[in-house]
Amino acid sequence: MEPTIIDRPAQPYMGIKGTVTMTSFAKIADRIPELAGWLPAHGLQIVGAPFFRYYVIDMDGDLQLEVGFPVASTTEGEGDIKPGELPAGRYASVMHHGHPDGLKEVTADLLARDLAWDVRDDRWGARLEVFHTNPAEQPDWNEWDTELLFKLKD
Repeated sequence: MEPTIIDRPAQPYMGIKGTVTMTSFAKIADRIPELAGWLPAHGLQIVGAPFFRYYVIDMDGDLQLEVGFPVASTTEGEGDIKPGELPAGRYASVMHHGHPDGLKEVTADLLARDLAWDVRDDRWGARLEVFHTNPAEQPDWNEWDTELLFKLKD
């Protein structure tokens, strides 16, 4: 699967950061509906699909990541819901159709390519999984569409 190189503008978002393991991943994933309800209740307009933003990926240890929604504008947040901004720049983008477990293979294939990734001190400039399928509308995980976006060095 050949990645598409795209230019993305900076994107404000509201998100919830957390440190989980592969076995406790649901602890943060299950907060997507909470965040989706909190945003409009606080006057914020969601302008895109929910995403996971990975900072540190250690499949055998801790995953430092964030679940978020792009919004038209941000607010200070509340509790562990905080504002952020996805960085502008060039990204390698790959669409995946199928069960999210297949993203591991797609990610490995993408990272094996000779591209200049934006990684500093084991932290990604931006590594995103964007969910284009609403689980409430399509409960069959094998029919999900997910986009992987990896920021390239400027």
